[in-house]
Amino acid sequence: MTAPRFDNAACETLAGCIQEIERNTDAEVVVVVRARSASYAHADYLFGSALAFIVLLVILFVPFPFPEYFVPIDVALGFAIGSIISWRSNSVRRLFSTEKFRRKSVRTAAAAMFYEAGIANTNAEMGVLIYLSLLERRLELIADRGVLKKVPAHDWNHELFELHKVGENPDAKSFQEAIQRLGKVLATHVPATGENPNELPDMPRFELK
Repeated sequence: MTAPRFDNAACETLAGCIQEIERNTDAEVVVVVRARSASYAHADYLFGSALAFIVLLVILFVPFPFPEYFVPIDVALGFAIGSIISWRSNSVRRLFSTEKFRRKSVRTAAAAMFYEAGIANTNAEMGVLIYLSLLERRLELIADRGVLKKVPAHDWNHELFELHKVGENPDAKSFQEAIQRLGKVLATHVPATGENPNELPDMPRFELK
């Protein structure tokens, strides 16, 4: 069975989910889903170089004569094809990049988004960012001080663990369910008081190109 996709319908559904959550909590929830959190050009070049090297080995060891003037052309073509294959494949990019690089890229991008989207500037310090990066299969949850002061560490860490698990194999349905569970925790510990205006957009940001 194909996992539910992150498409326009999923975006609309998540927007309704966020609106429902914010009716019951003073927290301001922002959801961002990105295709990737770095360019991964280095992975493309590495895979291209590996394919070019394989092409060179084949040329050197084939049991029949090979025109020498074709060698640089075929090697360059192997590099170009390999780079394009990697550029179009999340699996290849994950294989040719380190876990440390992917983890750092997602954390850095999520932290930048927390400030770029104004989540760090809410009046009561109630911003919450749920940031999912699909290529890296990682999810980051960042909350402002007002939320972290009210939600017990045990409850917060449990939801963080559950969200991280969803990020490892993301699909739209499980992502929405995890957000709803977080919403229940926020409603319990940061209930709506009617005094906190809706300062941030409810529509998720899908950046999937």
